[in-house]
Amino acid sequence: MYSEWASLSAQITANSCGAQCFSVLNKFPASAGREVVVSVVKQLGTNLGITQNAEPSHLVKDEEVKWCMDVICFGLSLPLQEHETIKDCVNVYCEWLTALHPQPRISVPKPICEDANLYARQIINHFHNLFVPRQGESADTIKRQAVLCHRVLRTLQQTAQISQLMDRQTWDTLLLFLLAINEILLAPPTVKDDVGDQLCERVLSVLFEVWLLACVRSFPSPSMWKTLQESCAMWRHRVALVDQWNRVNLALTARLLEFSYGPAFPQLKNADEDGQLIPIGMSNDCVAQTWYRFLRMIGNPTALCSPHIISKSSHFVQWALTHEKGAETHQHPCLQQLPQIFLNAMKGISSQVDAFLGLSKTSLIGLTGGGARNAISGSSTTTAGSTGTGSGSGEGSAPAPAPTTPTSTSGPPSASSSINSLPLTSMGAGVELAVARPKCNSILHVFHEWLFEAAHIGGDTWRQNRKKQACEASKRPSSMIMEHRKGSISLSQPNSLNDPQSLPPTLTIDKYESGRAEAIGTLCKIFCAKKTGEEILPVYLARFYMALQQCLKITESRECDETLASILLHSSDLFRLDLDGINVLLPGFIAALEIVLPDKDLKLKTQSMVFNRTELRRSAINILLSIMVLPLHYQTLPIRDLTCETSEKMFTFIQLKSRLMNILMNALQVETDAQNTHMLLGGLLLCVQDAVTFEETELGGGGNANLTHNSSAVQHHDANLLSSACSERSASLISAGTASLGGQTTATMGAGSGSIRDTASAHDYPSLTISDDMSFEFGQELEGVTTYDNAHALFVRATYLVCHRLISSWKTDLNVSLAALELLSGLARLHIRETDALECKRAVKWICDYICYQCSRPPPAHSKDLHSTIVAAFQCTAAWLMQHPYLLQDKDCLQTVLEVVELGISGTKSQSKGTDIPKFKDEKELKPASMRVRDAAENLLTIILEQVGYFPSECGPESISSLLDELALMKHCNSMVPAAAASSEQAIAKFKYFVTENSTILALLEEPLGNDQDPQPTVTLLIRGPFGRHAWTMQLRHLPRSKSGIKYHAVNPGRPIPMNDVTQRLDSEQKNFPDGVDKVQPCVADYSIPTIEQMREQYGTAGIRELESMLENQSIHEKLAWAEADTSADSLSHAQECVPPAVCHEFHAARLFLSHFGFLGFETRNPQNPAEALGNPPQRPLIVLDTKSTAFAADLDRLDKLSARTHDSVYVFYMKSGQTSAQQIIANMAEEQSAGHDPHFASMLQTLGWPVQVSEHSGWTGFAHNSWSLKGTPEEQLKSTAHELNYNGSQRVLYWADVSSEIAFVVPTTWNLRYNSDPSDSGSISSTDQIGSSNVWARGEGDSAAGLAKSKSRNLSLELDTNRRDAKEPVPPTRRKGNVTKPTLLAQAPAKIFLVWLESYEDYLNFPLEDLLAYTRTGEELHTQQLPRASDCHVIFVHSLLSGLLRVKLQGPPGRMSFATPLVDGMVLSRRVVGNLVRQTALNISRRRRLDNDNYQPPHVRRRLKVQDIVQKYKMDLSEAELLAHLFQRAI
Repeated sequence: MYSEWASLSAQITANSCGAQCFSVLNKFPASAGREVVVSVVKQLGTNLGITQNAEPSHLVKDEEVKWCMDVICFGLSLPLQEHETIKDCVNVYCEWLTALHPQPRISVPKPICEDANLYARQIINHFHNLFVPRQGESADTIKRQAVLCHRVLRTLQQTAQISQLMDRQTWDTLLLFLLAINEILLAPPTVKDDVGDQLCERVLSVLFEVWLLACVRSFPSPSMWKTLQESCAMWRHRVALVDQWNRVNLALTARLLEFSYGPAFPQLKNADEDGQLIPIGMSNDCVAQTWYRFLRMIGNPTALCSPHIISKSSHFVQWALTHEKGAETHQHPCLQQLPQIFLNAMKGISSQVDAFLGLSKTSLIGLTGGGARNAISGSSTTTAGSTGTGSGSGEGSAPAPAPTTPTSTSGPPSASSSINSLPLTSMGAGVELAVARPKCNSILHVFHEWLFEAAHIGGDTWRQNRKKQACEASKRPSSMIMEHRKGSISLSQPNSLNDPQSLPPTLTIDKYESGRAEAIGTLCKIFCAKKTGEEILPVYLARFYMALQQCLKITESRECDETLASILLHSSDLFRLDLDGINVLLPGFIAALEIVLPDKDLKLKTQSMVFNRTELRRSAINILLSIMVLPLHYQTLPIRDLTCETSEKMFTFIQLKSRLMNILMNALQVETDAQNTHMLLGGLLLCVQDAVTFEETELGGGGNANLTHNSSAVQHHDANLLSSACSERSASLISAGTASLGGQTTATMGAGSGSIRDTASAHDYPSLTISDDMSFEFGQELEGVTTYDNAHALFVRATYLVCHRLISSWKTDLNVSLAALELLSGLARLHIRETDALECKRAVKWICDYICYQCSRPPPAHSKDLHSTIVAAFQCTAAWLMQHPYLLQDKDCLQTVLEVVELGISGTKSQSKGTDIPKFKDEKELKPASMRVRDAAENLLTIILEQVGYFPSECGPESISSLLDELALMKHCNSMVPAAAASSEQAIAKFKYFVTENSTILALLEEPLGNDQDPQPTVTLLIRGPFGRHAWTMQLRHLPRSKSGIKYHAVNPGRPIPMNDVTQRLDSEQKNFPDGVDKVQPCVADYSIPTIEQMREQYGTAGIRELESMLENQSIHEKLAWAEADTSADSLSHAQECVPPAVCHEFHAARLFLSHFGFLGFETRNPQNPAEALGNPPQRPLIVLDTKSTAFAADLDRLDKLSARTHDSVYVFYMKSGQTSAQQIIANMAEEQSAGHDPHFASMLQTLGWPVQVSEHSGWTGFAHNSWSLKGTPEEQLKSTAHELNYNGSQRVLYWADVSSEIAFVVPTTWNLRYNSDPSDSGSISSTDQIGSSNVWARGEGDSAAGLAKSKSRNLSLELDTNRRDAKEPVPPTRRKGNVTKPTLLAQAPAKIFLVWLESYEDYLNFPLEDLLAYTRTGEELHTQQLPRASDCHVIFVHSLLSGLLRVKLQGPPGRMSFATPLVDGMVLSRRVVGNLVRQTALNISRRRRLDNDNYQPPHVRRRLKVQDIVQKYKMDLSEAELLAHLFQRAI
């Protein structure tokens, strides 16, 4: 830069030598000169006002002043024993220098005041004598000399700051003087505690600060700059030089950033004292010029790695020549500081790069700590080396409070690693870079030479260059004597004249590894700062890849060194930035990951490495997540080697899959950090999902034959489910089996895989033991090497590993448990062709054991978090059973699941062990772990009984309830008026309503439906319970339908023809007794009944005659009656034929149904049972509802509007590059704008859910007012031509549902804003039931019940049925009654989840979240009385890379449970799986938010509460008789 300019080095040397010859007293003996000085200076010192009042000087002529100055000049060179005299000389000159001040002191001679610049230049030159080191002085006298030097430096610095009189010549003299004293003090090798060592930092700081002042007042000439550069090259063995250089550079960089990038750019925070380094009047152009010149001041920092270059100066040669044992110049002990100096230089450059990237961190302050610079006292001075470990902490600590003196006798100082200098944020996302940061090329233009050379230090390329240069040097004549300044200019050329083997062990090239690690880490940060679409010069990319390849070389010892750790820590984003050709580094990075991730204890090269191992693993996991999908994406594409052109070493992408899976599995097995485990679990589900989808889509059809061959190899893959990461063995397997990987057989890893199959079909799985140690069998399984032939092998291994770790290690951590259960739920939903029932059964068994363990923990451990994990485990079990219904056909599995359900509902099992006697339900006391656990268990039980194997029903997945209601049923009844005139009230009037168990409403219709011609007792039921609405029709039949199909309906079947032959009738006397009865001898008993004669004798004849007349009259009447009958038309001869009675059409079907099903059994209270002696009337099995109220239909409709499943919404936006406003983003979805979309965006939308017509949809639509309705309004039924992406909810929406949740994907347009802000629609949206004063269990609440009952107390979900429980039912759990009337807190606002497609990744920083909330209203916001806030929203950003893969960015509230899997911040996805994983993540985010909400109630609890509300409003208190009478009444 200054090659055309002459150096002023000779002038500096001349001044140094000439100062000692200035005085005429040098011509006289030393004693004579000393006496003159003592007498003259003592007299001059008395006038200065130090010990007495100052007086005007008596020196009035130039000659007088010059003579005195001649004496003082000699006095400054006196031996240090004459301390007082030297001190007086210093005091005089310091006072006289005030002539340059605006107000000179009174004691300054008049000639000096008149020509201040001339005399000041002479004084400055004379001061040189003071700084010359004296030989053989004691430490005490050296300290005194240092104090006087400090006084002079402070005076000169103060004069330069406040003087307005200094001309350019004086400035040049001052700068040359400062250069000269630095030269004389710092150029010699460092000697501990000499004057140079004590003054080192001070003279450098004054030089640099005065130089900066000169840049403002009198900008130095190029010759001055060249001289400064050459001089600094001679001082590089001093630690303080680089520290002061860093300090000035950062101060200048801070000013440079201010005016270059504006106030919005992140401010570079330096120490307060460093902020004052830059003079106030320095212009922007001056700052820029000064910054660049100072940056280049010490030359190439990599020269610090060559002691031969640093020790070239004549001072080191002189030391070597005078050494008693003979030594080389590079063997001086002070050079042992070079590794630390090199590290500090690299840290300074790294800090400047960070500043340009916007990574403003307070730890930069530590680089420039000279905290005691200005504290000067008689016995303490500042020293170099106070900042050796400044930026190593990475925690933003203050500068080192106590400076330490570098030692020159021991080894090099422990060079603190730079690894921690860039702390990562929570989910491994790295520190946010400045939006307006310069391009990578711009930063590299400035720093590339130094950084690339430093990154190669000690590498193969560096060693080859050294050998080449040594060879060239041997061909030219040696020149041992070189002019030291001239030789110091070639700063970056390593000197190979000396054999590197002669270096002391503390200066070998590996000691510079900390600086090399800092350099390569800085390069990684620069390249990771690439923006979307930004171009980086190919030459930079090539040099960067070469440097990385050199640094990623793995040694045989497989240890992690600082360079490797630095690369991993700063390369999190490297593979997700569309860097050209970055995949050539894939094998090197995978080898590095195999060292860091799979082992529990990381092998470190040196124990002095200081870094956070958890952060290192987190960065490595980030890299792993960004390369996980590459093998299946690129498949058989070869990866070229940067250095070797032969094809022997080339890998294909698919060959790396096995190694990646091994890394992932083994990392998950040994990981202890919760956040890292969370990320690994997300990556694991991504891998399995991608493999499954790949086999379904890419290998469908022709690939099946190949896959079936390989499936047998992994069907019994349990013997090596968790193989250790053995890259050598897996690599050999891969290379042995690299068969043809083309065509459709890409999923196979090689033909050799068949030989590794495990055919042990009768393998005993290890028992479930709750311990952190693997079982013995498990340890044996680690010996194998798993090859991942297909998705089934991954599925088996993932399930096994996660289940084992869940129950052994993760059960106590909330977030990890939730992530593991989310992963298991995701695995359950995978459709794998050869799914092994045994694996699924084992997974369900393990989850059930996990629930049992969590429930059995001691009471102190039971907390909200623990119960959240249990609830999540119940949900996970439901997912497995729904996707694998055949599991319930297995007796053991069914018993296991039902035992866990019983445990959740009641708190205990009926049989703790298989041999125990079962305890029946009415003998158990209900003590569930919590109400939340009980609700989750009830939900699982209902799913088992109602949904497993039957979902989706005929209604489709959009509804788990019947789509029939009263109105729909009545349309099919004969007695109903035409459908057009029907209303809900009329339909409800035809039904009878009863409530049973206080949670189920029975609506009974006694009329047969119109299509039923059978005159049987028929009843149609609508059952509204906590889990939905169901319709049934029942008939009372005496015969099954199969036997009652043939019926005879003749009007008169006729009678048989009578037989006319009359039989002959013989007259015979009737005998009442046998013939021989008279022959029997009578006994006393025969005479106990008196005869007629005896009666007549006893009672007289009157009574007997009366009786006889009565008999005679009766006989006459009967004869007359028979005679009359024979002559009448109704006689037997004229009798009508018999006809069958008319068929009965009138049945009391409701009574029959209720009676047959046991609802009409009335039981009396047992007063001896304390559970029943509560003062309440005995519970009746039925409660009759009064349907005459006009509000009953509306309440029933609100109950139907309460879905039995959870519902969520995801809002999808498309953000074009550079957009910042909500209006622009919304306008992207207009029909005319859709042509400019990324084509992958539309395909992603189609994978999120099923397109449905809102007018025909009976599930969740994204809007509260038209969801769960059986028919649309006429307005909604109007069809119009909508373009493909119109899913704004007006006509179409994307919908997905399973048995327990619904989710709608809405793509908002301007329609959403207009529709949601329409006041006329607020009525339908806010139509919500009010809790009246009759509601005894929530009387204290005056606010809306919100339709969803979110504001009701969680503790009241079963309040009514526990108060009125049947005597034979279990004893209910006790509840605090104090909560009944206490107002509850408002429920949490529903989570808003946004899915944003980014064309430019950096635009996520400008996403207008707050403004877009207005487009995402569902109508539920009125219920919660709390509008969602932007800070509560979750945003999933998706950015399409040039490779066709997708990069994910997650943003959300900082809650404990806010981030859910499987998506992880920074993950790179395949397009095959993006829809599935986004949907799962959105559902899991919502589930976690519900788990974390204390006031949340599951849907079935809200429905039960609504039923109880209806009961309170409309129940009829009927006695038993009134109830029975009510049953005989016909409905209207």
